[in-house]
Amino acid sequence: MSEQPLSEYIVVYITVSGEEEAAGLARALVESKLAACANIISSVRSIYSWQGNVEDDKELLMIIKTQRHLFDRLAAKVREIHSYDVPEIIALPIIAGSPDYLKWLHESTD
Repeated sequence: MSEQPLSEYIVVYITVSGEEEAAGLARALVESKLAACANIISSVRSIYSWQGNVEDDKELLMIIKTQRHLFDRLAAKVREIHSYDVPEIIALPIIAGSPDYLKWLHESTD
């Protein structure tokens, strides 16, 4: 079993404008042990409201696996690096998971 209650693990969604930004952000989060893993999903279409307009853009979606207590530090690091004025940084709880994977997640983050 993992070393922490299941409720202490989260996934964080972040959207970015391009592959280079996603890779740089993913590497920074994993190297700093703020994340155990970052998946980069290319070519998502985002339709959203921004500054009074409805925008329709291609973005990349990042899915970050981490621990809940690291969220504030992770979000600060994302804001430091991210190119958007208001980056999407949202966390969702992990409600179930493989004990071996959660143990690895725990050991791979600070």
